[in-house]
Amino acid sequence: MNNVAAVKDLKMQYGNKTAVDGISFEVREGEVLGLLGPNGAGKSTTIHMLSGALSASSGNVTILGHNVKIGSKEMKKGIGIVPQDIAIYEEISAEKNVRFFASLYSLKGEELKTRVKEALELVQLYDRKDDKPKTFSGGMKRRLNIACAIAHQPKLIIMDEPTVGIDPQSRHHILVSIKELKTRGASIIYSTHYMEEAEAISDRIIIMNEGKIIANGTKEELYREVNKEMTYAFQLTHAQQLNKNSIRGVKGVTGVDFSDRQLKVTVRQNQDHLSEIIAELGAQGCGILSMNKKEASLETVFLELTGRNLRD
Repeated sequence: MNNVAAVKDLKMQYGNKTAVDGISFEVREGEVLGLLGPNGAGKSTTIHMLSGALSASSGNVTILGHNVKIGSKEMKKGIGIVPQDIAIYEEISAEKNVRFFASLYSLKGEELKTRVKEALELVQLYDRKDDKPKTFSGGMKRRLNIACAIAHQPKLIIMDEPTVGIDPQSRHHILVSIKELKTRGASIIYSTHYMEEAEAISDRIIIMNEGKIIANGTKEELYREVNKEMTYAFQLTHAQQLNKNSIRGVKGVTGVDFSDRQLKVTVRQNQDHLSEIIAELGAQGCGILSMNKKEASLETVFLELTGRNLRD
C-alpha cells in the first residue's frame, strides 16, 4: 500500500517548550488514521505543520510526494483542511460558501456546480443550501466546514477536532460522511480527543501525549499491547451462598469483587478459565442471570501507557 504522507522526526519548539517532540509516522492510501490524545498533546500543532500553516523547528513532512516546506500547486490541490476553528462566511448561503472555496482550486462551470452539490449532499445540508450559516446550529456549521474542504475531491483530508462542541446528530452525520469519503478513495487524518470516535472510524490509531507518539497501530494491536487481563461480570441468584475465596482459587484469577449481586472476576488473558469459574459458581449453588465480558478500550490503553485518563 502506498503512502500519501510521511512525517519524519517532526519537532516544534516554542522557546523552552516542546510542543511536538520528534515524531515520525506515515499515512497510507485509503486509510483513516486517527490522531488521538488529550488537549495539549500536540495534535493541533502536528496538523498545522502537516498543512503547511506552521513551519516545523526541524524534521520533514512529505505529502503526495511533495515536501511541505517547498509546497506546490499539485500538493495544495491534493489536500483538504478542516480546521478546528470554523472557517465559513456567515452572511452568504451555504451553497455560495462551498462554491467559493471550491473555485479556489480552479473548478468552474458544470464541474464546479456538480462538486458543490455532491459536497453538500455528503454532509446532508443540500436541503439548506440557500440558507445562511448564521441561521445554522454549531453542528451544521461544522458540517458545512467539511463540505468546503472536500468539494475539490482531495486525496488527503486533514481534520482537526471536527466534532468539538456539537450535538449528537451532527456528530453522527460527520462520522458517517467520513466513512463515505473513505469508500470514495480518500485518505483521512482525523484528530480527536474522543476515544469512541477514534475507535469507530479509524483503521489505524496514533496516540499522542506530551508531544510524543506513545502508541501506533490498529485497535486490536493496541489492545493486545497493554491488555494483559480481562474482567467478567456475573449477575447472580442465591448470591448469599457465594464463597469469594473459592473463586480466587481458580487458576488464572487475579481479582474478585462482589457488590449488589454482581460478581466481577479478573483473569489473566493467557489463562482464561471461564468454564472453571462457572463450574465453581454452580457448585456453590449460585445461579447466573447474566454474564458480560469487559472489552478493552482506548481509554484502557491510554491509562496503561500514561497512568492517567485520556480526559484528565
